[in-house]
Amino acid sequence: MDAPTAPELRFAFRIVADTGPYLPLEQRATELLEFIPITGGTIEGDVSGTIIPGGGDWCLTRADDAYRVEARYLIRTDQDDIVDVVNLGIVRHLPGESGEEMGYFQSTPRFRTTSPRLQWLTRSVFVGRATSHATDTTIDVFEVLA
Repeated sequence: MDAPTAPELRFAFRIVADTGPYLPLEQRATELLEFIPITGGTIEGDVSGTIIPGGGDWCLTRADDAYRVEARYLIRTDQDDIVDVVNLGIVRHLPGESGEEMGYFQSTPRFRTTSPRLQWLTRSVFVGRATSHATDTTIDVFEVLA
């Protein structure tokens, strides 16, 4: 059997989500659930606008030294459309990395909106490649093409 061809990706936009201090929610053995407030931010590319403050990221530190993240927030576009974002991801070390360096931060953002011109966001699958900084997280969002 021949190996299948991987789908193509098209860069769609960049999200920079401003974040506040982590808030611990629950700890069990070696796992810790924290809430990371999303306090604002920007989106630039095929969609442009700002992040409405008040969202958040529920980050679970797992026993295997990986993190499971679930972010939920709203975007207000420059045309005053509202887009709901639910972004699930995994953060972990790549081979050879240790400590705070974690080169694997991938996600699967989903979008909901009533805007007729943005319905393309609800009809495609997207993947995100993210980097985390002290006061924000940057996510490059790619549309999966056929």
